[in-house]
Amino acid sequence: MTATRVLIVDDHPMVAEGVRAILETYDDINIVGTLTTGREAVQSVPDLRPDVILMDLNMPDIGGLTATEMILERAPDMRILILSMHDTAEYISTALSHGALGYVLKDVPTEEIKTAIDTVMRGDRYLCTGATASLAPKTADGREPLTSREQTVLLQLAQGRSNKEVAAELDISIRTVETHRKNIKRKLGISSTAGLTRYALEHGVLQGTGVRL
Repeated sequence: MTATRVLIVDDHPMVAEGVRAILETYDDINIVGTLTTGREAVQSVPDLRPDVILMDLNMPDIGGLTATEMILERAPDMRILILSMHDTAEYISTALSHGALGYVLKDVPTEEIKTAIDTVMRGDRYLCTGATASLAPKTADGREPLTSREQTVLLQLAQGRSNKEVAAELDISIRTVETHRKNIKRKLGISSTAGLTRYALEHGVLQGTGVRL
């Protein structure tokens, strides 16, 4: 199997080297370079011939969006995956409109970056959970609605179950539960488990479960 050639473009050395170290643990990934500016990326793509570019947005000289446009003008089939700390809908939608095939936040679990690369290599769009949530429609009070899975996890947490117990009950990984918990708290603006329980009680999430609080 031919390894996927990946180019990392980020002006933060610690981020670039951290991502590189992670991806180099995969046998089917070949890191062809780490660059610090969009201009370097535009100039180097013909020689480095990456399959996928991990592109930061805010960089000196030429930023990620401009670099994405310039690269795609010369190589329309290039797969560009934005790797950014910005999770607002404006950043995400703008990146996609400039031709990026995916958007991943820098705080995602390490294996999700690999999943994103594999997805865009197939020609499919990839948005990490945080990016998808940012683009989701808002409820009447301006909050992002919980997905059906998040509602299920909220019910389990509100009943006092630990992450490990929720993972076993729903047959998912503990890390996935932690991600759901983080997203639920962010969407609801709640910082504690007690707050989640109170929210579940006030909004009828626990009705019919036989749970007493």
